[in-house]
Formats: sequence, structure tokens, C-alpha cells
Amino acid sequence: MVDKEGILWRPAGDGRIVCFACNRKCSIPEGSHGFCYVRKNVGGKLYLASYGKLAAMQIDPIEKKPFNHFHPGTHVFTVGTVSCNWNCQFCQNHAISKESDVYGEDVSPERVPMLADENDCEGVGFSYNEPTIFVEYVIDAAREAHKMGKYTVFVTNGYGTPEAVQAIRGYVDAVVVDYKGSGEEQFQRRQTMTVSAEPIKNTLLELKAQKIHTELTDLIIPQVGEDLEEARKLCDWLYDNLGPDVPIQFTRFHPDYKMLEVPVTPYELLVKHHDIATKAGLNYAYIGNVPGSPQEHTYCPGCHEVVIERHGFMITGWGLDNDYRCKKCGHKIPIEGKRATKFRYRGIESFYIPNPQ
Repeated sequence: MVDKEGILWRPAGDGRIVCFACNRKCSIPEGSHGFCYVRKNVGGKLYLASYGKLAAMQIDPIEKKPFNHFHPGTHVFTVGTVSCNWNCQFCQNHAISKESDVYGEDVSPERVPMLADENDCEGVGFSYNEPTIFVEYVIDAAREAHKMGKYTVFVTNGYGTPEAVQAIRGYVDAVVVDYKGSGEEQFQRRQTMTVSAEPIKNTLLELKAQKIHTELTDLIIPQVGEDLEEARKLCDWLYDNLGPDVPIQFTRFHPDYKMLEVPVTPYELLVKHHDIATKAGLNYAYIGNVPGSPQEHTYCPGCHEVVIERHGFMITGWGLDNDYRCKKCGHKIPIEGKRATKFRYRGIESFYIPNPQ
């Protein structure tokens, strides 16, 4: 598949261009590329070198993204390309996200929802590497997905721009923003090679303005990204700016990539973060990557009954009516989309396409 002329850029004189798909806003000279390697300056125009080159395809429960308040119990056919706009030292998808050579299986945007249909998936997702860097393909594939009646989701580090959020409006139905390390600046600089969490907050505000369903995760990494004060600041900010009903999941870290010596997140530390969120007034705080935890369930804010019971990525109990109201007290739970008519758990079928180099 040939390179695709990109969006979200402007000329900067002397043959340079500025890409503003993400907040790095790389100034790219003729013949070179941005931080992500895949957005290139060719003849004074921006081109996407990874368009239609899929390095990962996977069938996931929507709860694995993780969405707890969007089309519960359904499955999503998720795709990714190579490279990223961050440099996380703990990346679990480093086989593709750290790749600078563009490779992958040629898959047209029209083919993606067909593959979703063939694999009995209700939705199409963009994840595994940062989808902002291949936003042109996201838009084209999402458009085709909507034609086939599929929902679309986008899993991002949030380090985009307001223009990027505006570009996906109408194409992407729901977004998970992974607010890693609660935005602590030393963590940002050392572990992700970014300098501030402010662009992530701006993305969250723009998602709200564009009325795109949004959920958050916060990966809690022991020793380097566990600051409880930063967690308090984040939860207070979310309450004040996104409201009490925004879902947030504090997820357990597992050693990977260049952080193999850092231990798994203690469950007690995750509980502390969860408690901070609930004390801040957030109604839907969760703990992730700990199957069997009582904090992976959805509780009714009205009567405190469990209304969605989970075990890992499985829904094991349902206490809501067809309008997502608590069957005990009638409180409306903010969930978007249709739930699966029959809850099922399928073995996750996935592959990374190896680099032919």
C-alpha cells in the first residue's frame, strides 16, 4: 500500500512542515520524519508511511480495552501499526511500538470491518500502538465500520491536540485515555519522554467538548509512578472538569521491556488509589488486571449494590434493566451502546506480524 497524504500539518517555510497530530508538534525537514518515524515530509507535504500496514490484529472483549461503560459484553476487532509518539520504558507492546521500520500486512480500510464481521465482533478498535500517529487510517477504517453498523473505539495516551480530537469526531465513538503515572512530571520525563500531562488534560477537555464517550486508565507502577498526592490531584481535576460519572480504572503493572526489575503493583497500593478516587467523589472507580477484586465490579451510586459483576474480562452478573437502571433502586448507570445479548468469553485470538527485516 502506498504512503497516504496526511492531515493535521502545515507548511513552516524552507521546505519544513509542522505535524500537529500529537502534541510533540514535530518540525520536519524535507526527506525526514517526526518522532514517530511514520509521519514524513515528502516534497513539502506530510505523508503517512504506515497507512494500511497492520502490524497487529486481535479479537478482544471490550472490557480488555478497558471499557466498563460502553457496549458491555461485546467483542472488538482491534488493529495497530508500528511505532509510537511516546517512549515508555514499560511498554507491553514494544515488539511493534519501538519499531522504526515500517512493515505490516496490507489491509485496506474497507477490509477491517469485514474482518470484524467474519470474527463475530460488534466493534472495531485502534490500539496497541498510539492510534493518533495513524489517524488518517483510523478515520477511513472507522467510516467503513460505521457503514457496516460497527461501533469504533480508540485507545490513546492522550498526548494529542484539539485538532486531532476534532478530526476523529463522528468517526470514533469512544476513547480510553491512559493517564500513565497520574501525570507526575518526573515520571513523564524519565519513563515516557514527555514533559507534562497538561496536553492529556487538554485532550480530555476536548473529548468532552466533542461529546465523545471517554473512560480513563491510570497504570500504577511501583516506585516510579505511584505518587498518591498526584493521584489526588488527578481525581479532583476529573471531578471538577469531567464530573463524578467519568469511569477511571487503576491498573496493575506487570514488568516488561526495560523495567523488568520493577515488581508487580501491590494490590494494597491499587486500593489506595481507588479509595482516593471514591473520596474525591468519582462514582465509577475500578481496579484492573486483578481478576477477582471486588473493585472490578460496577456499584450503583444510589444503593451501593453490585449492578455489573465481573471477573477479569468476563461479565458474571447483571443487575440492570434494559435502560441501564439499577433493578433495586432505579438509579440510572451511565453506559453507552448496546450490551451483548448473550455474554460470552472467547479465547483471545491475536498475532503480531513479524518484521520481515
